[in-house]
Amino acid sequence: MPPPSPASGPTPAESLIDIGCGTGYFTRRFSIDAGLRVTGVDIDRDSLGFARSRSPGIAFVAADACRLPFAQDAFDLAAAVTSLCFVADERSAVREMVRVTRRRFALGLLNRHSLLYLRKGRGGGVGAYRGARWHTLAEIRSLFSALPVERLEIRTAVLFPGGSRAGRRAERMAREALPWGSFIAVAGSKRR
Repeated sequence: MPPPSPASGPTPAESLIDIGCGTGYFTRRFSIDAGLRVTGVDIDRDSLGFARSRSPGIAFVAADACRLPFAQDAFDLAAAVTSLCFVADERSAVREMVRVTRRRFALGLLNRHSLLYLRKGRGGGVGAYRGARWHTLAEIRSLFSALPVERLEIRTAVLFPGGSRAGRRAERMAREALPWGSFIAVAGSKRR
């Protein structure tokens, strides 16, 4: 079987590192739903203990996102779902993510130009958003400057927090037109 093209999506049995996996919710989804060989990484050992108890077939490693204990190109894919919003040296974490990735990466960040920011992010944030870094699209482009990446795609999602039926419908209609979704999805390929 030929290797997947750099722009194609994940294929079952590819390896993925989930950086900042926390309690492993997305780690399990990547493994179960996509059939990937997943390694979850987090600095919080208590969260990893919980993740291990819920995911016996998945590898979990305690490590700092800015100093990942893996070789260059160790994983086919890399993901970080809003975890880098809580890393002090975000640029180093993004550089490490690209370093350990062989093919594609995706990360989710929080959008400073969103209704969610107005409700949960101002003044240092509230609840689960306390201490989170909220981004602009220009800041995200800057994070990837000078890194060996190509085909960088940036989109927003969840325009109306709360998930109402009207909000979901409006989001489907305006998905490409509005940059104000609560979450910013970034995907790209490692340049060879």
